[in-house]
Amino acid sequence: MNSSLRLFSSELTCPASESTQNANVNFLLSRPSLRVSCFVKKGGDARVRVSNRDGRKTKAVVCCQLMHSHKEESDERKRRLQVVPVPVQKADFVRTLLIDNYDSYTYNIFQELSIINGVPPVVIQNDDWTWEELCHYLYKENAFDNIVISPGPGSPACPEDIGICLQLLLKCWDIPILGVCLGHQALGYVHGAQVVHASEPIHGRLSEVEHNGCQLFRDIPSGKNYGFKVVRYHSLVIDSESLPAELIPIAWTSSTSTLPFIGSKDFGKSNTHEAQPDQSISIDPLLAKVGNGSSNHFDYGKTRSARVLMGIRHSTRPHYGVQFHPESVATCYGSQIFKNFREITDDYWLRFRSSFKETHAYSDACMQVSSANRLYREVCRSISTENNAVDQLKQIVHADRHLEYNKAEMKHLEMFNMVNTHHATTGYKCLKLKWRKFGHLAGQVGGAKGIFCGLFGLEAENTFWLDSSSTEKGRARFSFMGGKGGSLWKQLVFRLSHQSDGSSKGGGYLSTEDSQGSAETIFLEEGFLDFLNKELQSYRYDKNEYEGLPFDFHGGYIGYIGYNLKVECGVKSNRHKSKTPDACFFFADNLVAIDHKNDDVYILAIHEESSSITQWLNDTEEKLLSLNGSVRMALERQKSLPLTFSSCKVGFAAEKSKEQYIEDVKKCLNYIKDGESYELCLTTQIRKSIEELNSLELYLHLRERNPAPYAAWLNFSKVDLSICCSSPERFLQLDRKNILEAKPIKGTIARGATEEEDEQLKFKLQFSEKDQAENLMIVDLLRNDLGRVCDPGSVHVPRLMDVESYATVHTMVSTIRGKKRSDVSAVDCVKAAFPGGSMTGAPKLRSMELLDSIESCSRASIGAGGAIVALSNPEDEYEEMVLKTKAPTRAVMHFA
Repeated sequence: MNSSLRLFSSELTCPASESTQNANVNFLLSRPSLRVSCFVKKGGDARVRVSNRDGRKTKAVVCCQLMHSHKEESDERKRRLQVVPVPVQKADFVRTLLIDNYDSYTYNIFQELSIINGVPPVVIQNDDWTWEELCHYLYKENAFDNIVISPGPGSPACPEDIGICLQLLLKCWDIPILGVCLGHQALGYVHGAQVVHASEPIHGRLSEVEHNGCQLFRDIPSGKNYGFKVVRYHSLVIDSESLPAELIPIAWTSSTSTLPFIGSKDFGKSNTHEAQPDQSISIDPLLAKVGNGSSNHFDYGKTRSARVLMGIRHSTRPHYGVQFHPESVATCYGSQIFKNFREITDDYWLRFRSSFKETHAYSDACMQVSSANRLYREVCRSISTENNAVDQLKQIVHADRHLEYNKAEMKHLEMFNMVNTHHATTGYKCLKLKWRKFGHLAGQVGGAKGIFCGLFGLEAENTFWLDSSSTEKGRARFSFMGGKGGSLWKQLVFRLSHQSDGSSKGGGYLSTEDSQGSAETIFLEEGFLDFLNKELQSYRYDKNEYEGLPFDFHGGYIGYIGYNLKVECGVKSNRHKSKTPDACFFFADNLVAIDHKNDDVYILAIHEESSSITQWLNDTEEKLLSLNGSVRMALERQKSLPLTFSSCKVGFAAEKSKEQYIEDVKKCLNYIKDGESYELCLTTQIRKSIEELNSLELYLHLRERNPAPYAAWLNFSKVDLSICCSSPERFLQLDRKNILEAKPIKGTIARGATEEEDEQLKFKLQFSEKDQAENLMIVDLLRNDLGRVCDPGSVHVPRLMDVESYATVHTMVSTIRGKKRSDVSAVDCVKAAFPGGSMTGAPKLRSMELLDSIESCSRASIGAGGAIVALSNPEDEYEEMVLKTKAPTRAVMHFA
């Protein structure tokens, strides 16, 4: 079969022409906390520097041996490629193994590759498989066509940071590999280049990139003002002076030049946007030639000292690396890079397989590959991110076995599934809904505040109020409230089973109390979120009963999950134990909803098929209609009463002094400088002892002083706990169309005293490179989190870096959306994204580990802080933290 090849003559030469020998470094380290820095000098001599994370020298066993000779490499390649004969034609999809270096942007790459490759990649973390398992799937099963190595925290010199990736880059010389950021550094490091600190850390900032026109950058412009702007997240770089002869520089940028983000407010479902060149600036004629996609080589040597390597490739292997992040929402032409890597993969296998094909097996191979390809697509489509990667591969590489089922076996399988489905459905609870609407009633009875106080009083035990106290500019429309309800009502209190040292991860104790006062406590071995997921999955309802309601919440679980529940979302342990329960929830079967846009009030009740709830609806309707001006007058009278103060006159005490907080910021900056994190959301706690306080009055005062679209009141009398929340930030929302949305806030500045000053401050925030970097890092993190549970290609950013104004501050807000996959639940979405990136930083897992080591207590009471990035100033960070505490502390001080 004839095929046209689009290979550049300078790329992908035969491995037999390789003229240098490389050291194969196998790290045999017994302690994961060790760092090993290794580079290979010309001539094969290896130097090794070993140190602990704190810099102390120590001993380690390091084994070095020379790799196969060139003839052995070539013979081995032939042997590997002859395992499974395949036709010489381009496949209609490419199978990628995506190695996750515990990063928070890996699933942005996953989303891109799912669309570009035609099937989703298989994702494994860098320590999931042994080298033997990896070789089995790569060479015996021929399960993958290429490999992508993700970004990640740390250094390629540290085995616990890079995992199996170094062995891949050394030994898999016959498989196309693309390394991103840490993966790029690993490609340089494993062949002898030194990885060093950059002149300054660059995180969440844009730079213009020039390239040499190689195939990885086909159809991408190059040079200053040509529009190839990329997002960088790195503190370390490959030292260009130490590059060995076999590694070729293919892209670079200025060592100091970064650009503020100024771009479209609506980003599509992949980062294919093209930046327009600035025609007002003169263009270097040489760069113009490179920018049109030609393969002319820029003279890298002449600019070496002033430039930072942004891309490299191996001279004889199909191995590439890019220092920047092509998957970032703000990188221009990022999708094109992944498309080009797919074409590199296609062309590579066409070129070499054509030399080794066995024509007598052509027909059989066509049938086998065609059938297996179809099954691969089906399996990948159904793969959940929670599944074990080895199980995924067993489904994929044994495709031929699945295809051999005869009709009788398939019939048996269908009958088996029907039986299991029948058994599963017997445990379902069928819920019915009844509701009533009262048009234009809310304003007549005192609004949301009047309705809540009129129905539940000022004690308000075991009540909830999801309160859209700020509805300006359509930020929020509905409020929901309720109290102890009908036969389905219950209260859940969950506490993790921490050991005193915080090392325990799994399980906890769940206390449940129903509407009749019956209580029990059980141990949940799999944790609270697993329990909640099973609970929600056990309910069934008729969608027709919900038609006509303009909102998506119709009853169910309402409550909070504490920060320490991160141990159920991927974190290994909690260092600090929370003084409050780790989760508290009501199951709300009766509730009141208020439509602030239309001034309508709804009352809703859910019940099991065998029960009736007409009485609650009748009673609540009667109470609602009896509310009148007297309620408003009572509220006004309550507001005019002098505030009562307790004997405790002392103000709030911070967990850490100003000097300690600034020192913590400096610790964060050091971690960022060393590449351990891109952004750390440092938090401190402030507390005040109060003898007597009416919590609801406090909340009512707080909502008046600091209204917010996502405010909330929760009272759990069983544990003497009230939550008073005044938040402008939405964590997650899942609507009836299965659209998942996050609205993170990063970037805050105080309101001005005058209108002119206020506008100046708003403008200052909008164009602050530091705040833009903070926001962009969290946007990319949330895109990653949503990408774990959303349909490939559906995650997008309709609003990027908008500035919203509230009572006391301006904030920078972005919106990320995606379409939830049909095989994941709402709780799966929470697990994928919790804790929210604006609370942690990025990469999320490593950042939370570092923050646990810096912060001195659990996150509770009034917490405040900010995102520490490379551009942070410690004094400014302290002032921002204090600013965020003003509204809640002032509200409390009025009452205490």
